[in-house]
Amino acid sequence: MVLFALVASHQNVDLNTVARLSTGALGLSEDLVRAGRLQGAVTLSTCNRLELYGELAPGPGTPPGAALEQVHADLAEQIGARSGLDPEYVADLLVPFADSDAAHHLFTVVSGLESAVVGEREITGQVRRAVNEAQQKGTTSGNLVRLFEAAARTARKVGTQTALGERGRSIVSVALDLADDVTTGTWPSRRALVFGTGAYAGATMAALRDRGCADIEVYSSSGRAEQFTENRGGSPVSAEELPAALERADVVIGCSGGSAPMGAGAFPPGQRTVVDLALTRDFDPAVADLPGVELISLESVRVAAPDETRESVDAATGIVERAAQEFAAVQSGRDMDDAIVALRKHTMAVLDAELEKVTAHHGCTAAKEQIELAMRRMVRSLLHTPTVRARELAAQGRQDEYITGLEALYGIQIPPSPAERPAAPPAEQPTSDATRRPQAAG
Repeated sequence: MVLFALVASHQNVDLNTVARLSTGALGLSEDLVRAGRLQGAVTLSTCNRLELYGELAPGPGTPPGAALEQVHADLAEQIGARSGLDPEYVADLLVPFADSDAAHHLFTVVSGLESAVVGEREITGQVRRAVNEAQQKGTTSGNLVRLFEAAARTARKVGTQTALGERGRSIVSVALDLADDVTTGTWPSRRALVFGTGAYAGATMAALRDRGCADIEVYSSSGRAEQFTENRGGSPVSAEELPAALERADVVIGCSGGSAPMGAGAFPPGQRTVVDLALTRDFDPAVADLPGVELISLESVRVAAPDETRESVDAATGIVERAAQEFAAVQSGRDMDDAIVALRKHTMAVLDAELEKVTAHHGCTAAKEQIELAMRRMVRSLLHTPTVRARELAAQGRQDEYITGLEALYGIQIPPSPAERPAAPPAEQPTSDATRRPQAAG
């Protein structure tokens, strides 16, 4: 089995391209699992990154590296076709990580060390929602679930054992700080209009209330504003009421990632601040050219994000390093346990076949019992060295060599355990904002 991640993020890709890649990847992992190409898959899509996590089982005689290269190329081909981007360009953007490197990368991400706002806490919830959604769709595997559980434990350790993120900085908070600098008045006197009803819109509502903003209206193109505001406060706005709400608003915040951005012509004259935090833009960039309008984009937020202290980052990095090493050691041991069991079953099957011949020749006699005892003792002795060697290679991270050797010498295939097999898809679930399109989150 090979665990892998294919990653495009703000570290190496502009945010517009991240959004296009995310659109192209919608539903793709689930398709590959159900087609049997992958054992399991989890898609993490936020405003700053697209990360495809998967588990694959290389076919007989196929090196793990070659199998991963093929999956990488296939995913790039399909994402390119769906997003209108050149597949070779997509392949270059999707940086591959395998096994322990994939684990280390995920632990780094979930701890907030790779976020545009280093140490932000939103990413932890986004990762949790990504794996939960994959479980609901039946596209996870046992190894992927263990990987994401280890990531969650790592994030908790970073949160409790370091000062990383204790200032509470996030994409939302930095965006609202920028808005504060260019908007007249104070938050208690400002009127805000929020686009979207997803988790990120909820975080934005909470941040606005924390700053004293009480006049908050919510618009949802999918018609969920009324239900959203019943649970979180604020006033729902219908499509018919939207023009008047735009005219009232001092600050307009996009968190929905609608299918088409709102054009500049939809905005009435007047001074206002427009904050676009959606993965796929909620507002046309031409809004920035309107008189009296200040546009704050995700790129603006990333540039303005404050740095964390070196001490906090170093402490969190140390926790991530140890967690990744522990996960790799456990995973190696589990792989070798399966290999040892497979070798023992193979050897014992050969022994049983030979004992049947002894029984046919000698019958149930003392000679037969002595021969059986001697043969079992010999088999145990023969298995001792391969078992010890398995543990030594696992400790060195060379378990693939051992498993490949078993396949080459004995034709032994290491079957997936029941926990590692993809779960059956659950019953059809109602479509929501979260499943229809990528979440606009960092």
